[in-house]
Amino acid sequence: MSESARRHKAEASKKLKFGIFICSTSRYQKLKRGEKFEDVSGDLIESMLKSAGHTVVFRKLIPDNKALIEKGVKQVLTSPDLDAVIFCGGTGIAPSDVTIETVSPCLEKILHGFGEIFRLLSFKRIGSAAILSRAIAGVAKGKAFFCIPGSPDAVQLCVEELILPEAPHVLKHARERA
Repeated sequence: MSESARRHKAEASKKLKFGIFICSTSRYQKLKRGEKFEDVSGDLIESMLKSAGHTVVFRKLIPDNKALIEKGVKQVLTSPDLDAVIFCGGTGIAPSDVTIETVSPCLEKILHGFGEIFRLLSFKRIGSAAILSRAIAGVAKGKAFFCIPGSPDAVQLCVEELILPEAPHVLKHARERA
């Protein structure tokens, strides 16, 4: 790591306030019907963030629905109590996968390296199926956005290898004055 990157990371806040949106129509329908369901990926994200010393301000389950994802983005952008958000799920290529199309137009800057490095790391684990992920990250209004796949293995990889090490650094730069 360069001396500049090391210094920036040292200056960045170590305790962030995160929001989590789990985008899953099937789990959302079970929730609405009052049925039991597991949210392994949501549990994993929350546990990893808290174990790293961050605060989880909220965790919401929403369907793969453009209007509800847009509402979530607006909530994040207007909340003074949030530093970062993770949208988990809806990042593939199925017609119902609309997280990327919904979140990316709201970003002021996209961190292309996030998706590129995630796919590289995924390729090393799962092979060529890694190309099916459209994971992205970016910033808007001084907040960090991470859109990650919904599988527990992808969650573990994204949070452990990319989000936890870099979210404070991303925010430091996103909040600098011009």
